[in-house]
Amino acid sequence: MSYATAALATYTNMLGTLDNLVAKASAHPKGEALLQARLAEDMFPLHTQIRFTLDQVTTALNRLGNLELASDESDITSFADARARIAKAKDMVAATDPATWPSANDMVEFDLPNGMGFVMQAHEYCRDWATPQFYFHLMAAYAILRAEGLAIGKIDYVGYMMKYLKQPA
Repeated sequence: MSYATAALATYTNMLGTLDNLVAKASAHPKGEALLQARLAEDMFPLHTQIRFTLDQVTTALNRLGNLELASDESDITSFADARARIAKAKDMVAATDPATWPSANDMVEFDLPNGMGFVMQAHEYCRDWATPQFYFHLMAAYAILRAEGLAIGKIDYVGYMMKYLKQPA
């Protein structure tokens, strides 16, 4: 399996996880105010963690899939808005052909807003930058929801595994 195929499958699975978490969060007693919750004062709130998770997908698809997708940098204002954006990201992933991604050994170069720049092979970019950034923001969202008392656990995080569940003998 190519790194591109693996990355796209990972995005598909974990965007499903994010959608499930947001759907459960929509029933939280705090309602939409939950979108303002954060783990620590110096960390971004839930709505930003969700947006950053989605932006990591868009950025990776642009850098590796040679696409020109626009990131939605506006604040997420409701759980319905979050779910619509997640659905859009899932559609973008589904429409991405892994054959258009660069060879694993092709070089990827990018600069960050803080002036730092990186050069690495495409598979390294995927493994060492894009995937960890994606998971960081997804886990921050998960942690915020847990800290706010949402009844979620590992099964909510890896719910996609149910398609592999063996039936009892």
